[in-house]
Amino acid sequence: MRILSRVAGLLVMSLALGAASGVAQNNKAANLERQLFEATNRERTAHGVPALRWNEALAAAARNHANRMAQQDALSHQFPGEPSLPSRVRQTGARFVWLSENVALGPNPSFIHTEFVQSPQHRANLLDADMNEIGIGLVARNGRWFAVEDFSKAK
Repeated sequence: MRILSRVAGLLVMSLALGAASGVAQNNKAANLERQLFEATNRERTAHGVPALRWNEALAAAARNHANRMAQQDALSHQFPGEPSLPSRVRQTGARFVWLSENVALGPNPSFIHTEFVQSPQHRANLLDADMNEIGIGLVARNGRWFAVEDFSKAK
């Protein structure tokens, strides 16, 4: 009986440590998402484009897709069998007139932001004055961050 209690205690401790580790990872990702959001808005305002508002529903869609990219260990705007961007965003409850998306992979938000700014297509999404909301998702895998920026013109 005593052995069973010790095993149960170790199991509970192990689960608690795992949960704490997951919370710490989620907090880190949220902080890095905020950094990328701020860098995006600094870039926009430096070019005379209004700052974007954070949209948590867009962020949920972005996080889901970033997680899928991390699981696949690949960058893509849509994997086989995955819903389209508009469908993914609708599933989270976001309301929009128009959408665009940036995806990237890098060691940190600063690197990822630089990659977005240096790519003509990503830069066009980032500086699109018609877009007024953004959600960002970052998921870590093997020391790298899979990033998704979902932009919308909100309804």
